[in-house]
Amino acid sequence: MFDVIISGGGPTGMMLASELRLHDVDVLVLEKDPEPSKAVRSLGLHSRSIEIMDQRGLLERFLVHGQQYPGVGGFAAIDKPRLTNLDTAHGYVLGIPQPVTDRLLAERAVELGAEIRRGSEVTGIEQDADGVTVELVDGALLRSRWLVACDGGRSLVRGLLGIGFPGEPARTEWLLGEVEVTTPPDELAAVAAEVRKTHKGFGIGPAGDGLYRAVVPAATVAEDRAVPPTLEEFRAQLRAYADTDFGAHSPRSLTRFSDATRLAERYRVGRVLLAGDAAHVHPPLGGQGLNLGIQDAFNLGWKLAAEADGWAPDGLLDSYFAERHPVAEDVLTLTRAQSELLSPEPGPQAVRRLLVELMDFEDVSRFLAEKITAIGIRYDFGEGPELLGRRLRDIPLSRGRLYELTREGRGLLLDQTGELSVTGWTDRIDHVVDTSAELDAPAVLLRPDGHVAWIGGNQDDLLRHLPIWFGAASQSAA
Repeated sequence: MFDVIISGGGPTGMMLASELRLHDVDVLVLEKDPEPSKAVRSLGLHSRSIEIMDQRGLLERFLVHGQQYPGVGGFAAIDKPRLTNLDTAHGYVLGIPQPVTDRLLAERAVELGAEIRRGSEVTGIEQDADGVTVELVDGALLRSRWLVACDGGRSLVRGLLGIGFPGEPARTEWLLGEVEVTTPPDELAAVAAEVRKTHKGFGIGPAGDGLYRAVVPAATVAEDRAVPPTLEEFRAQLRAYADTDFGAHSPRSLTRFSDATRLAERYRVGRVLLAGDAAHVHPPLGGQGLNLGIQDAFNLGWKLAAEADGWAPDGLLDSYFAERHPVAEDVLTLTRAQSELLSPEPGPQAVRRLLVELMDFEDVSRFLAEKITAIGIRYDFGEGPELLGRRLRDIPLSRGRLYELTREGRGLLLDQTGELSVTGWTDRIDHVVDTSAELDAPAVLLRPDGHVAWIGGNQDDLLRHLPIWFGAASQSAA
């Protein structure tokens, strides 16, 4: 029996596998596709996801393969200067194609000991009080204590669980292709710039390897978006919007995406949980989908590991839904709004003109940027200082920097007083006595995901809070 089976080997599933393996949880990832996808559906990482990679010591791997675009906060293709002074050490977008992100996260999961089986499609599940039985397409049966569905927007597991997936059906669809072209680069760029004056949902530009990545509105919403567009359908839409198909040929990938917006009513039924697109789908505006899934996994991983290891306090695993469902709801609102603002209709264009003026106010631009990058998230931990419930950005210490201390995915007490103790929890929490000119608090207790769970300097108060997130004290740790 496995501790956890993950259905779906995309970025959410692989990030979750790595997080679980940091705690020695026995993990199996089942991915139905026999080979990794070459389709570039996501183009990069926002600040919070970059921070996550830094927290786990993965950032250098990503930086080697990506390109840094200074500033953050692009919204609905509105042409405004991007902010560079947000509360993060990573105030940039890291441009990196999704296949590279997928590969790097899969390599990390394997390094940590996760087992990955490609060409293994889940067709059925049954659960009882002790675990979950997973049936594969070849009839094989596997057993695990927990199952996490990271199997995408058309999640089979979500359907088998009967979890409601309310929202809005697709009203608009776009075609996405990576193709070779015959049009000279200067001419192509000039045509694209002219089209985008009136159609913000159109775009075409270099994608590397001699290919161009083009996005164009579809003629209609397809009955089955799982069926990719043909090259001729793609070229016809390019001609409809740009009066040229740029000589598009030899596609590496052709896919569809839409503005369908849906959010699962629950993220858990018994021993089965949802994460990533299995829990939420939304328009891709702002590039938040992959980032949202990675952040789901980062929130869930240590909590599910605590359950598997037997020390999770009551309610810890359910806090995954309580914390992440509102975040997804917020992203759905934000992406739907951007989708509307791309419409050429008079109403959305009037709202767009108003927003263009509002974004001249720095507070408005900052508000939107913090939402898109996810650095503004504050989980509800009750009354307390503004920092409580937020993630703590990377700060310099007298002996290094904060994120260098978070590699192992454990809790962290950063103690500037030198008078506190986590005796009884040392198997789950690292106690670091160090100082930072950028931390205005005697001490902070960080959860494994970097969110501040406690602020103070009183040992008795600390002892009251430790069990909330880290369970009962362990005699062996004491």
